[in-house]
Amino acid sequence: MFRTALRNVLAYKARLLMTALAVVLGVAFLSGSLVFGDSLSQAAATKASDGYTRIAVNISADAPPGGEARPAGIDARTATALGKVPGVAVAVGRVDGFAAVADRDGALIGHGSSHRGGNFAPGPDGADPAYRFTQGSGPTGNEAIALDESTAKQGDYHAGDRIRVATNKGVASYTLSGVFRTDGTRLPSGGSLVLFTNSTAQRLFLAPGTFRDIELTAAPGTTPQQLLDRVEPQLPKGTSAVTGARLAQIQQNLATSGSDTMGQILLGFSLVALFVATFLISNTFSMLVGRRTRELALMRAIGASRKQVRSILLAESLLIGAGASAVGLVVGTGVAALLRTCLSTADSPSGPLVVSPVTVIGSLLAGTVLTTVAAWLPVRRAMAIPPVAALSTAEPAAPARAGSLRTGLGAVLALIGTATVTYGALTGGKDARVVIGLGAALALTGAIVLIPLLSRPFVALLQPLLTRLAPVHGTLAARNTVRDPRRTGATAAALAIALTLASGLSVLGASAAQYLDRATTHDFTADYLVKAASGEMRLTPDTATNLAKKLPGSAVSPLNQSTQYRLAGSPSVLTGVDPGAIGRLLRYDVVEGSLDHLAKGQIAVADFKAKEAGWHLGQTLPLQRLKDQHGSVTIGAIYHADPQSNLLPSITAPDSLVARYDRAPSTYVILAATDGGPGQAARRTVVHALGDNPALAVLDQDGVKAEYSGGIGGQLNVFYALLAMALVIAALGIANTLAMSVLERRKEIGTLRALGLDRAGVTRMVRLEALLVGTLGATVGTVLGVFLGWALGHTLQENVEGYALVLPWGRLALGVLIALAGALVASLWPARRAARVDIPAATTA
Repeated sequence: MFRTALRNVLAYKARLLMTALAVVLGVAFLSGSLVFGDSLSQAAATKASDGYTRIAVNISADAPPGGEARPAGIDARTATALGKVPGVAVAVGRVDGFAAVADRDGALIGHGSSHRGGNFAPGPDGADPAYRFTQGSGPTGNEAIALDESTAKQGDYHAGDRIRVATNKGVASYTLSGVFRTDGTRLPSGGSLVLFTNSTAQRLFLAPGTFRDIELTAAPGTTPQQLLDRVEPQLPKGTSAVTGARLAQIQQNLATSGSDTMGQILLGFSLVALFVATFLISNTFSMLVGRRTRELALMRAIGASRKQVRSILLAESLLIGAGASAVGLVVGTGVAALLRTCLSTADSPSGPLVVSPVTVIGSLLAGTVLTTVAAWLPVRRAMAIPPVAALSTAEPAAPARAGSLRTGLGAVLALIGTATVTYGALTGGKDARVVIGLGAALALTGAIVLIPLLSRPFVALLQPLLTRLAPVHGTLAARNTVRDPRRTGATAAALAIALTLASGLSVLGASAAQYLDRATTHDFTADYLVKAASGEMRLTPDTATNLAKKLPGSAVSPLNQSTQYRLAGSPSVLTGVDPGAIGRLLRYDVVEGSLDHLAKGQIAVADFKAKEAGWHLGQTLPLQRLKDQHGSVTIGAIYHADPQSNLLPSITAPDSLVARYDRAPSTYVILAATDGGPGQAARRTVVHALGDNPALAVLDQDGVKAEYSGGIGGQLNVFYALLAMALVIAALGIANTLAMSVLERRKEIGTLRALGLDRAGVTRMVRLEALLVGTLGATVGTVLGVFLGWALGHTLQENVEGYALVLPWGRLALGVLIALAGALVASLWPARRAARVDIPAATTA
């Protein structure tokens, strides 16, 4: 049976080419995702942990209770004492903090979120084992710094150049003493690292004579665990010690979390591509088995059992699946290598490709099992035909009848799925998305089952337009499309799945982008918003005070967030503002009272917070912060606000009130409205007033919109690109269906040619068939995607006030046009074959 299956595969290799190609693409996507994800995770883990091999034990100061402030540090005398513990070879104190480097134009260097500064701690030989200098040497004076190689290259800096560096203590210029390389423990990907002398780093980041960490190197013959056991009894209170191996494991876990997420996303889209491929495989085997009905019946007639014939056909699918999966695994590994090369930068972690046994076995099994399972239904259908009937006539096309079991099952699934999705959307709750996901699966399955039934009325609806544009070719294309509704439906279903996901994502993305854009533009009335370009940079109330002094006539206010309050027993966060300026900077839709009461020391409360806590205008609330701070505040205004607003706080207080209870509130943004309005000159004035600090971003209205909603478009584009693979496989399905349809209709096409239909007419007919199938799949997919996008979006309205459905007609139309273009491209080869049919050979066959 195996030899017979192999002979059949070789005999029908041309017809099975598209099926094999679909499996190759699906498995390549799957294996490429796995290889890329595993390689990225291992490279990131290696880079994040490779510096800890030289550290036996690391001692660090414990974070204070509450975790809001950074640890106080470890006294230098402790470092000296630990260096004398038996088994310690070297004890090195480390200091780190925020430091951002400006390029020659004053802009921030580095695209990552990590902009770090540290201390150069040379040993007796003048070298620091954590850094390898490629140019110059480490800093030796308080006016000198060293830069990592990537940052120096981006800024085109060389030893001796003057460089501006911003820290939380301000901006200063330093002389570059050297350029170095280091490991990932010091320099995360995309960030920058500045080295100062010990005294300068302590002054900027901590306090003179203190360190953040102490690194111990073990003497020969001492293991890290032995050293840890000796050090722990001598540690001062408020410090802790761990081995370098334990730190390495922690860093590996942190480094691989992002790459694991990307790997899961790629894996999800690759499974979608494989699911789409099942329709192409099933359709191909349906057509192939249909053409071989007499051959299979003859085998049955000469003594082969039904089980043997079934085994031969399934063995054919097994051979195709195994061979195509092996090719797909090789292609996927190559694609992963190409992605690593194309997406890598100077800061990207490097490492070998990781092709794990799980990837190899999983990819081969996925492609082989998928092909076999997809071929099972056509084989089962062929085995149900009696040999005598098969020898006497060809198998008729199985139309989708309204009363058939298939149609009834599809209708039930579609109705139940639609009802489940609607129920989940309208009732909401924490499990709403799970309910919608289950309903979406049922509705999509029902739609796939019903597409053959929908093909006839859908084509009938479009036929008047076709006959008007191309009377002969349109009529022939319409009749050929509905000749086998099941085949047409299976081909269109693959396209419908891709369009369902694409259109659903478009609706969700457009709705979310409009909500964020509207929420931001409604609340933000200032000219500029000042924020830290990196999360490690700390704004302070003094920054806003100094900015206001340098911008006379302008309105400037910080948003000073202060936590750990209880107002009348309700946990609360107060945001301090300048009472005289905030009205020009944020739009408060006051429903009761007046914002003028802020100047009297009263607070303004968002309506959702007042409703939640049961507060009302004029109510005096007892205030408690931490354990020993007590007072009272009065509600002077209630304003309408969205709980998800990025700018409007839940409780607005005068900055003097916040300063009374919190000496160091968190200033997360500063708002400014300049005298004379926004403009390039005004923005330059603000930047200069801030000290030309590269770590501070000054955003205008457009910049604020991009900050809070600009990332959605980029994410959608990534998802569209990943869905393109499913679209390619769906297009292959159209090409395969048309090619085999042309093969079945050679005699018919030859007759049409003999009756006067020229080659251009045949080509036009086949292309119109492809467009009809593409239109059917695109329409079903778009309608279903919009419905699912509405349902998922509706669940957000419960928690996100102001969220509304947006139909991105442009994106939806573009998706349909891309699908139709793909269908048209897919028809080129079948149309060319149809146009080249030999008339005498076809009509006499």
